[in-house]
Amino acid sequence: MYVCLSPGGQLLTQGEAAREKLLVGTVDGVFSFHRANGSWQQDNVHLPGKHASSVIFEPTTETLFVGTYGCEIYASADQGSTWEKRDSGIGDKEIYSMGTQLVDGKPRVYAGTQPAHLYYSDDLGKSWTDLPGLRQVPGVEKWTFPGPPHQAHAKSITFHPTDPDMIHVAVEVGGFLRTTDGGETWTTIPNINPDAHRVFIPSNDPDKLYGTAPTTNCGPEVTAGFCVSGDGGATWKSMTPRDFRIGYVDPFFVHPQDPKLLFVAGAKTGPGTWRKLHTADARVARSRDGGETWDILGEGLPEHIRANIEGMCMDAWNGGYAIFAGTTDGDVFYSDDEGEHWTTIAKGIGPVSKSHHHINLALEGEAAHH
Repeated sequence: MYVCLSPGGQLLTQGEAAREKLLVGTVDGVFSFHRANGSWQQDNVHLPGKHASSVIFEPTTETLFVGTYGCEIYASADQGSTWEKRDSGIGDKEIYSMGTQLVDGKPRVYAGTQPAHLYYSDDLGKSWTDLPGLRQVPGVEKWTFPGPPHQAHAKSITFHPTDPDMIHVAVEVGGFLRTTDGGETWTTIPNINPDAHRVFIPSNDPDKLYGTAPTTNCGPEVTAGFCVSGDGGATWKSMTPRDFRIGYVDPFFVHPQDPKLLFVAGAKTGPGTWRKLHTADARVARSRDGGETWDILGEGLPEHIRANIEGMCMDAWNGGYAIFAGTTDGDVFYSDDEGEHWTTIAKGIGPVSKSHHHINLALEGEAAHH
């Protein structure tokens, strides 16, 4: 089993003991690491030159999947030694997110794309089927995105832990969508900023629905930030104040054993300001009381993180957990003591970046030095 770190892939691994292998999806391929003598060592690079959006591991068949912003999906059945292109049926669409669940005891793999569609495969990616109901909700014609080509994308997918027919998808920018019939029909969840970044249902608290949507592009009358709903999305509560250090909230997780233990990461302001400020000024925050209070974590992290944190994942085991965070500068941070202390386990590998975000920062960063 691998820990998988990427912008739109696996968020959580769980098991008896800590994982010893890490895969990091970057703009230059998937970098692999192993842990030896308490530190992480880099091994090799899978799919070099491919911009990986999503890295997931399907545990029942031990198949690795990598989706790319280059409109491709690759699968490996031999732990990355060989890869096979498996995206037949998806066509010329960028892969933004991937996920997997068991349906009737068999693995089903999902891929969210730009333009925003949701596909599924019951044969480990050999063929894919579109779920057209996702695009049949009222207001789909208003789905958009600030940057060219102004197309919305399916940025995040989450599954209900006991009901395989309930799936949520975050469409950026279109809203938080839900199906209760396995993807045939969908509804848009109201009362929250439709600039939907991430959506998640924790396995240990399945009555809760969590989502992140930035506060940087909406007024105080719109619910945004790191949000929680206890009634399936009918009403939402923002757990982060308007002056929260991370305005552009993005990756987050809820600890699988402790539903009050929350982590969220992201930039101080939205990507539109990164060019002017030459920084995303990213941070990681933790709450131990379900979002009532927050600590901005810093011990061992750079005092100023110029890049944005665009991938974050957790490895939880009996008696502990570790957090991994990847940035658009190609740095990977690691903490195995609840975020109290951090170590940089990779520096300057390929950027961990959603689409073109690393370019927003890199070009201006280079210009700033001339």
